[in-house]
Amino acid sequence: MKKLYPIGTVVLLKGANKRIMINGFLTIDGNDPNKVYDYNGVMYPEGCISSDQTLLFDHEQIDKVYWIGYSDQENVEFMQRLNEAWEEQNKKKK
Repeated sequence: MKKLYPIGTVVLLKGANKRIMINGFLTIDGNDPNKVYDYNGVMYPEGCISSDQTLLFDHEQIDKVYWIGYSDQENVEFMQRLNEAWEEQNKKKK
């Protein structure tokens, strides 16, 4: 299992030249309701400029991590529940 990164993490996706900041998890693709992405994100440092600029991507698409987002006890507990949901979702992908 690969651990999901917290909100605020800044990554570079494979084949990309612009960094992305993670701002959500387990997002359903509006064009394919059967597809659930591990993350959604926005361009870094611009952030959310408009709703059509949210990027959907999976963990294995991450090439490099520049910064890992803030984490406290509340986030640790949330991430444990989220990782359980993510594992369930990944079982469905296979």
